[in-house]
Amino acid sequence: MTSTQTTTPGTGTVPASHWLDGKPYAGGSTRTGEVYNPATGEVTSLVAFASEEDVAAAVASATAAFPAWRDTSLARRTQVLFAFRELLNARKNELAEIITAEHGKVLSDALGEIARGLEVVEVACGIAHLLKGEMTENASTGVDVYSIRQPLGPVAIISPFNFPAMVPMWFFPIAIAAGNTVVLKPSEKDPSASLWLAELWAEAGLPAGVFNVVQGDKVAVDALLTHPDIKAVSFVGSTPIAKYVYETATAHGKRVQALGGAKNHMVVLPDADLDLAADSAVNAGFGSAGERCMAISALVAVGPVADDLVAKIAERAQGIKTGDGRRSCDMGPLVTRPHRDKVAGYIDAGEAAGATVVVDGRTVEPDGAAGGFWLGPTLLDHVTPEMSVYTDEIFGPVLSVVRVETYDEALALINANPYGNGTAIFTNDGGAARKFQNEVEVGMVGINVPIPVPVGYYSFGGWKNSLFGDTHAYGADGVRFFTRTKAVTERWLDPSHGGINLGFPQNH
Repeated sequence: MTSTQTTTPGTGTVPASHWLDGKPYAGGSTRTGEVYNPATGEVTSLVAFASEEDVAAAVASATAAFPAWRDTSLARRTQVLFAFRELLNARKNELAEIITAEHGKVLSDALGEIARGLEVVEVACGIAHLLKGEMTENASTGVDVYSIRQPLGPVAIISPFNFPAMVPMWFFPIAIAAGNTVVLKPSEKDPSASLWLAELWAEAGLPAGVFNVVQGDKVAVDALLTHPDIKAVSFVGSTPIAKYVYETATAHGKRVQALGGAKNHMVVLPDADLDLAADSAVNAGFGSAGERCMAISALVAVGPVADDLVAKIAERAQGIKTGDGRRSCDMGPLVTRPHRDKVAGYIDAGEAAGATVVVDGRTVEPDGAAGGFWLGPTLLDHVTPEMSVYTDEIFGPVLSVVRVETYDEALALINANPYGNGTAIFTNDGGAARKFQNEVEVGMVGINVPIPVPVGYYSFGGWKNSLFGDTHAYGADGVRFFTRTKAVTERWLDPSHGGINLGFPQNH
């Protein structure tokens, strides 16, 4: 293998490499992609794009490391997890700066992302308890039955640009703690966080080959989805790609959890605290420039509250400071110029279709370089369900207000939507809230909580076109996904059970 040096974002154009066998790996491909600082529009580095042979090398590294890591004691695995947790917590500011430089989100948001990823690391530190099986003594005369959970082998994680640290940490802490080995394919838009995490794992004492990184595009993805030695695939991204990942990987015999897109609704009932609802709508709609799968993009105002609520949101949105995430700004740029232009196009389309542009992010004056990928908070009112700003996942700072007359209309609107990732209701009526959480067809529900991302010891995942596969991320579902159950029936020598009997075994 040939190694190469990585660079801190913004300091040069040396390619961001892969990571194999516990060290950087240049790979054999000459293809690269450009990595931008979204706040300036400048190319800060290049990222190497893996070939099929590079992916094969990474999988071979994970495959070779698996037997020894599988047989490593739970005590030793836990020690490595604790060491990783302590290092990550102590140096999280470094990682936050890398995320901001390549993604564009403000530093406080990057630190929040890391904190939520740390929750899953902390859950994985308790893996010894989570892997406990069951045991029944004397299920039949002299026969004991017990179950054990065992790792799968090499697993692949394919993660998106919007959370370059948190989303991989939804998966790899549990996978590694359970005894699997990992090949991570991060987004080519912000690749450096993955390499920083790989270096941290090595410093924490993780054996070489247990955690590997391959950079790249569809070539790398397809190679992972079809490689015979990859046993499972975890994916987060858009719904069309999630569906493709699920269908391709399952066709090649793999266990798959593919988390897709979203169109998250926030219902505001007439009895809600409108100041709380307005604050929450702004925070959930414009945080991280709306580049979150859990962002609120459709606000459903019920009955007479719409005018007051829209006015309160507009007042708050107009006070948001958009600019360079390394400065004292509230919201940063979008990740690329094409994406910025695509989101602005949705605003154009909404306006042309009859929506009222209450706050127009297309005219924002940012605190940042002229070449940055800027689009300010945008509030659209009088949006109807047939408009593209409602039907499509925009993935930008665009909040659409849909007006309905009743709770039943609001519920029907959400349940008719093809996505089912997250939703929220704002009300002071406990009965209405309980009715909503029972009837809504969405995987994650917030009651007076706008972004209901579960804590690390529960599980993250949506319904309908927001999830392909049967298990959600992290928590108990994560442990089940990255292990398989083996049932053992045992009896020690007892001469009374000898002899020939071709009938089906019965318990006595």
